[in-house]
Amino acid sequence: MNKIAVCGKGGSGKSVVVRLLAGGLRERGRRVLVVDADESNTGLHRMLGFERPPEPLISLLGGKQKLEEQLEAAVRAGTPEMSVELIHQEMQLADIPPEYMFETENGIRLINIGKILIALEGCACPMGIVSRSFLKQLRLEPDEIAVVDLEAGVEHFGRGVETSIDCVLVVVEPSIDSLEVAEKIHELSAQISIADVWAVLNKITSDDLADRLRDQLEKRDITVIGVIHQNQEIFESCLEGRPIKGDAAAEDVDKVLDFLFP
Repeated sequence: MNKIAVCGKGGSGKSVVVRLLAGGLRERGRRVLVVDADESNTGLHRMLGFERPPEPLISLLGGKQKLEEQLEAAVRAGTPEMSVELIHQEMQLADIPPEYMFETENGIRLINIGKILIALEGCACPMGIVSRSFLKQLRLEPDEIAVVDLEAGVEHFGRGVETSIDCVLVVVEPSIDSLEVAEKIHELSAQISIADVWAVLNKITSDDLADRLRDQLEKRDITVIGVIHQNQEIFESCLEGRPIKGDAAAEDVDKVLDFLFP
């Protein structure tokens, strides 16, 4: 299992869970790549300790506007299932230029697909094409793990971003909306033959609350593999834009990783 997608409702804490998983995997000696494929949220790099994000991968192809023009031409030609070659048809991490991939002091790497930054600049479909192509073309070594932070909701399934993913983790917070999004993610994953879809509960304040959410997810045929409890240190780090410490919620994260990598 080398490519893990992290999905969920907006505000459920996807990026936090991505940061925690990356730190836990690094502690276990894995080489970790975090892929920021959320074109809206701009804070993941700060959680990892970077002052700014790396250059967006989409700029390797001439930027969003150029890719949009290519997509429009492909649609007119009747071939909307467009793919692009970023570096090579089969690329390794060593092939990625350093300005497009930053690395923390403890060895966690970060790639940024691209962001919506300007009003009226159009849809995020070009970023979806880059995400799908990058994950398809990326070849990881056995000890390398990619943890992919996807856009909130389910639109990325429509773009086929998950077609090269090994498993999907759905971050679920205590709300009916979050449960419904998890159910839809489970359904869409099955449509593209992803069998390994699990839930991670987040922002949990009591065992009773965790049990109630677990019961609701079991009714939807979704298995809960871990619980991240409400954590004041993480809350304040997110509020102030500070890096999330590597040992935050370590015990909770270890239980998730024990399931994924027994």
